[in-house]
Amino acid sequence: MEDNSFLNKFLINLRSSCKYYTGYPKDLGPSRLIHFTSEREFVQLLHHGYPIVVAFTIRGNYTKHLDKVIEEAAAQFYPHVKFMRVECPKYPGFCITRQKKEYPFIEMFHSPEQAANQGKVADPNITKYSVKVLPFNYDLSVYGFREYFKRHGIQSSGPN
Repeated sequence: MEDNSFLNKFLINLRSSCKYYTGYPKDLGPSRLIHFTSEREFVQLLHHGYPIVVAFTIRGNYTKHLDKVIEEAAAQFYPHVKFMRVECPKYPGFCITRQKKEYPFIEMFHSPEQAANQGKVADPNITKYSVKVLPFNYDLSVYGFREYFKRHGIQSSGPN
């Protein structure tokens, strides 16, 4: 019993005195994570020109961890990179188009550039974009996202 009480006292002291303890709740401020509501909103975000990291999720224990990491990364890289979460059971049409069978997964949509109009355009109200879709296959952490952005040449922070 003494070991248990000593251990509890030690952990309480550690949590109260060390802000780098892994269980320490971080103050991230207001949420920067965008929740998917429609494909139209998604296309409008692409139109702004920022890279968008999209987490395609379903409910589960692993998703709780993923949500925390995505929230922290969204706060860290705001406003240079946007983070979006799609709950696939609510929006199956959008998720099925990605043709993945294992959830959750993360993809980044990057570099929307207005396509040069070559020849005649059928409808002048239609805008075409060239979007790169890159799968995220790095460590699931803020550090992993930072390294991923470096690898793909994406500006994730302001000028230093």
